[in-house]
Amino acid sequence: MIQIDTGTDELLCDLQSRVATITLNRPEKRNALSDNLTPALRETLLVLERDPRVGCVVITGAGRAFCAGGDVSGMGGGSKTTPETPKPTLEDSIRTLQHKQETLSLRLHELTKPTIASLPGPAAGAGLSIALACDLRLMAENAFITTAFKNIGLSGDYGSSWFLTQLVGPALAKELFFTSRRVSAEECLRLGIANRVVPFETLAEDTAALAQEIAHGPRVALGYMKENLNRALTADLRTCLAMEADRMVRSTRTEDHKEAVRAFLEKRSPRFDHPE
Repeated sequence: MIQIDTGTDELLCDLQSRVATITLNRPEKRNALSDNLTPALRETLLVLERDPRVGCVVITGAGRAFCAGGDVSGMGGGSKTTPETPKPTLEDSIRTLQHKQETLSLRLHELTKPTIASLPGPAAGAGLSIALACDLRLMAENAFITTAFKNIGLSGDYGSSWFLTQLVGPALAKELFFTSRRVSAEECLRLGIANRVVPFETLAEDTAALAQEIAHGPRVALGYMKENLNRALTADLRTCLAMEADRMVRSTRTEDHKEAVRAFLEKRSPRFDHPE
């Protein structure tokens, strides 16, 4: 196992068998985001994107929570200002949040490598947004999600309104935002929010098995698959067909494709060539 330095103990990252596991590590705060954790997560995603040894990225939380979202104890507009650091204007604050969202939720959604959110417990607010920005979600049986924003008088950020609407449709997404009710792991599975629900005790093992299966697949083709499927959320059929053709032809020229054909003819499993 290789440890990857994130610059803070609030965010851990290791690499094993082509799977990079990022752990939000503030269990005493249910892994709420912070001024240390969140920038480190942004930078770590960039590092893993560039690392050829990484075939799949897992995000999880320490202890029995995934992420409680923003740390409410630091909210409420109580931050101190001085003549040297005046309160930012409304427009400056909006631009700052837009940049933060694009460098976290959007970056995670568009990461060329498959991503899995592994939820040992609750995901709320912006923590839910991070889970939804991942490609797949595994949940422990005791886990739940909640939009939570209503409970603190906020409208929501980091993309949860978009991600949730794509997964469950506008009517149910509105209900979940307007009520902030808890959605159990079993209901998440039924609604298509979760891909799998497993016992808490086996969550890490089950996540690792799925992540390694994906990580050892054809790297270029998997990246193109993710790109095609993301595009299908917003583009018309003609555009999607055109880009599918482009990526398909490019795939035929990869070493992974050639190896897969050889393996098929030789009646064996393909051995995709990945740097270790």
